Amino acid sequence: MQDPDDHDHGAGDGDDRAGRARAEDLRTGLTRLGRPDHGFVNPAITRASTVTFQTVAEFEDALSCDLQNGPYTYGLLDTPTERSLAQALASLDGADGGILVESGLAAVGVALLAFVEQGDHVLMVDSCYGPSRIICDGLLARLGVETEYYDPRIGLDGRPGIESLLRENTRLVFMESPGSVTFEMQDVPAITAACRKRDIVTAIDNTWATPLGFRPIEHGVDVVIHALTKYVTGHADVMLGALTARTRPIWDQLKTTAMDLGHGASPDDAWLALRGLRTLAVRLDAQEAAALRVARWLQTRPEVKRVLHPGLPEDPGHEIFKRDFDRGSGLFGILLHPVEDEAVARMLEGMRHFALGYSWGGFESLLIPQHPLTERTATPWTETGTLLRASIGLESTDHLVDDLADGLDRLDL
Repeated sequence: MQDPDDHDHGAGDGDDRAGRARAEDLRTGLTRLGRPDHGFVNPAITRASTVTFQTVAEFEDALSCDLQNGPYTYGLLDTPTERSLAQALASLDGADGGILVESGLAAVGVALLAFVEQGDHVLMVDSCYGPSRIICDGLLARLGVETEYYDPRIGLDGRPGIESLLRENTRLVFMESPGSVTFEMQDVPAITAACRKRDIVTAIDNTWATPLGFRPIEHGVDVVIHALTKYVTGHADVMLGALTARTRPIWDQLKTTAMDLGHGASPDDAWLALRGLRTLAVRLDAQEAAALRVARWLQTRPEVKRVLHPGLPEDPGHEIFKRDFDRGSGLFGILLHPVEDEAVARMLEGMRHFALGYSWGGFESLLIPQHPLTERTATPWTETGTLLRASIGLESTDHLVDDLADGLDRLDL
């Protein structure tokens, strides 16, 4: 966990005590949510396609029943294992319901498709997860839905607010705070307040923070997206996504869209995610603390131009982080001073403890190059130098620092 001096929310002792109490409630909740009531600590894995009924009336009525709490009807829609995880996530988020799908990207797709039709307008944050942009520029465009990308720091530092971009046909505003490549923080409460006045749905990808760090529904967000592949499962061996909804009508629309597209989740993967959920707090404790230590050490290196981590006081998004978040995680950016591509390859290919690989949030540390110049359109990336993204795992922090020191030495600046 961060030192109190490094993560002072500045709202007074009463708010600090309330925040600590809530954090402790969430930690305890991780050990209990989604557990069965038949005495076993963990639920069984229920694999099924067909569900049988005792009477014709039950059969005929099945699909008109409550799909969140009612009887089970078909394996694709959910099983007891999947429902346990969905309800646990909804409880952690303070949501009215949760839905599981095959991946984080599938969850993004369901959120984008559930509320739009031909002729509509979507606002997507310019710092979004790359595949989210692919859905907008590809699938949504083919369906006649216009996507407009906006500055992640909209409404901050004298910039006009999100209301300046809202149109009569705007149906959805999509956020990601911080962005998973360039780590800008967004003023989520201000964005949701403006959208609520116009009955515009808001959605956010909250994979970086998890429900332990940020609970978007408390800040007015309608739909929360989780790539459970990352921190929740925590072991780099599961593909799974989830959506949670602020209200039941929003849940109904998300669930209908997921059903129409044939989305579902494996009960085996849901069981693994439930298992990962139990240790989420202790893993994040270690990974957040290690990431901050590594980030602070990197700030002392002459090869490093800037560290992109909202938990650092020097970060442009730190004040929002202090105001809205209870904690961070282990993912951040490292901006190097300009250096040749060959030197970066020499650095990365010689790492002993950091691997080159997509994804993040597992027990293993990863270090990869990023190219924000090719991934932004509304707010061009103007920083010179090479951007790396580090995902800090559960290795010895001393070993990770030593590995980075050797790697930076190989740059030969």
